[in-house]
Amino acid sequence: MRELATAIDHLADEDPSDLPAGEIVQQLVELHWQMARLQAQIARRTGVRSFDPGSAVDPWDGHPRA
Repeated sequence: MRELATAIDHLADEDPSDLPAGEIVQQLVELHWQMARLQAQIARRTGVRSFDPGSAVDPWDGHPRA
């Protein structure tokens, strides 16, 4: 989580107009992956499981989708 906070702070401190577009894209992609890793860690620690989006059952309440 510290890595994510550091990445966000780093991006917040920079003036995007001073950076080449490719570097901004690279930083945003890295931030995206850090957020994905954090979400996976949270899911593992809280017991949240992924679900099949094509499932006929709503993952939030367990009832069939309308």
